[in-house]
Amino acid sequence: MSTVLERVRGVRHADGWIFGTMLVSALISLTASFVLSVDAVELARNPSADLSCNINTVVSCGTVGLSWQAQLFGFPNAFLGLIAEPVVITLAVAALGGVRFPRWFMIAAQTVYTLGLVFAYWLFQQALTEIGALCPWCLLVTVSTTLVWVSLTHVNIRDGHLPLPARWRGWARDAIANDLDALAVTVWLLVLVLIIVSRYGAALFG
Repeated sequence: MSTVLERVRGVRHADGWIFGTMLVSALISLTASFVLSVDAVELARNPSADLSCNINTVVSCGTVGLSWQAQLFGFPNAFLGLIAEPVVITLAVAALGGVRFPRWFMIAAQTVYTLGLVFAYWLFQQALTEIGALCPWCLLVTVSTTLVWVSLTHVNIRDGHLPLPARWRGWARDAIANDLDALAVTVWLLVLVLIIVSRYGAALFG
């Protein structure tokens, strides 16, 4: 059993798994961003359009898409995904092909994607507390963005790219070596589900 666990752990810490997860997550996010962009154009043309993910009053892409939060910078937020995710996909594919990026590039990628993660969760918070509706595609972007960020953080900690104090660097490496990052993100995603269910309950399916 211990040998099997060691093999599984070895696979999870390999570049193939890390950048493969990053690639799949970024592709999912790009797809969701594309759908949201198409929906945004449709809403701009016809605000009363009945989108395919307008399921009920709670699960409604239209309600979210017509909010000011959905166009925080003067254009649909989904356009940011169309710009950012191809960069992540390129990084992941290049890394799978054996390319190793310099430290400054990985730090820059970590910084930019951390800002993207914060923005994604701000939108999630706004949907829960201000807009009062959820967009399934937006939730998919939130989850996939989380997975990309975790993968990027994993490799940056593993390779010592992040400018952390020596004590923190050792603790962080021990944490990912013991798969605490995988445990943390699993618990976190379950917490998100719990938050949504506790906030809306049966109305999600009404």
